[in-house]
Amino acid sequence: MKTRRVFLGALLTTGVATRLAGVLAARQTPNASQEKQNPVESAPETPPQPMDKRILEENQKEIKKKVEKLYDLATELKAEVEKTDSSKVLSLNLVRKAEEIEKLARDIKNRSKG
Repeated sequence: MKTRRVFLGALLTTGVATRLAGVLAARQTPNASQEKQNPVESAPETPPQPMDKRILEENQKEIKKKVEKLYDLATELKAEVEKTDSSKVLSLNLVRKAEEIEKLARDIKNRSKG
């Protein structure tokens, strides 16, 4: 019973992490149609300092890399779940992968906050 609970918790965490990655990825890329609809709101602001801009660009690249890795890990975890009969045996690899996904999702969340 306990292993089933752990498995379901890991599966839930993976689902939340995947959803979070999708939301963060969508937030990073502005929608072109929204920019056309609100030309007043998209007025250029004062440009950030060159060093700040470079740091922000590097941060964005890191977030994109980590979201891609998160997606790959979630896909691997899904494949592992499909091939494992979790009602009898809980794979240790499955739990480790779920923990890695959770850690990566937390890191993405913290980086997106700034």
